[in-house]
Amino acid sequence: MDLQLTAKTALITGSTAGIGLAIAQRLAAEGAHVILTGRTEARIAEAKAAILAQTPGAEVRGVAVDFGDAAQVDNLLLEVPTVDILVNNVGIFEPKPFAEISDADWLRFFEVNVLSGVRLSRQYFPLMLQADWGRILFISSESGLQIPAEMVHYGTTKTAQLAVARGLAELTKGTGVTVNSVLPGPTASEGVEGFLKQLAGEGKTREEAEHDFFRDARPSSLLQRFITTDEIASMVAYLSSPLAAATNGASVRVDGGVVRSI
Repeated sequence: MDLQLTAKTALITGSTAGIGLAIAQRLAAEGAHVILTGRTEARIAEAKAAILAQTPGAEVRGVAVDFGDAAQVDNLLLEVPTVDILVNNVGIFEPKPFAEISDADWLRFFEVNVLSGVRLSRQYFPLMLQADWGRILFISSESGLQIPAEMVHYGTTKTAQLAVARGLAELTKGTGVTVNSVLPGPTASEGVEGFLKQLAGEGKTREEAEHDFFRDARPSSLLQRFITTDEIASMVAYLSSPLAAATNGASVRVDGGVVRSI
């Protein structure tokens, strides 16, 4: 299927590993001009090499930025003044008992997980409306619907992303711009692999650790395995394309069936 993304410019935040890198790889393979972001030039160089190894000749560049620093975000906006596709993927998470989550923790999570997307959308969204075409995607989480007790602050920021995305979508009536959220479920990212290795170190194989995780921690999963980053990237690539014009203001789940609500 041709997703009609050739020469579209796509900025993906937090795209040097995991879901973000998989999205960047897929969009580059579809012909989009990809702009990576990461905290260091070294990580960006590694991600760029991985994309070029998969898609030789891809148009890809990167900007080092800490999304917890508003000044660095402003610098990114100067370097990348306009895009066709914005994927707000960058995010942080940290299990922590609710009573131990300080004001500083709450503010740090909102700065990175919510305000990063707000700041970028504030520049790019009006330009997309002027051009009568554009795509903004917020990579939220099933945790935005089912707040995890072990990290309430993370889940709350993921719910906030859904609200921002829907609010922006309300401003797109009659245009070629869409704003949607994608809600991944438990995904085989770098952090998860480390978690499984830790469990396996307690006398279990990786496969046994994964099985026990879904039996005990995510029993509602219909997939009963971790989702791959490529599976999430496929959904994001479709929603980024002109083919998805009728999907707007939606919260699209790629959660393996973890969320039981209809």
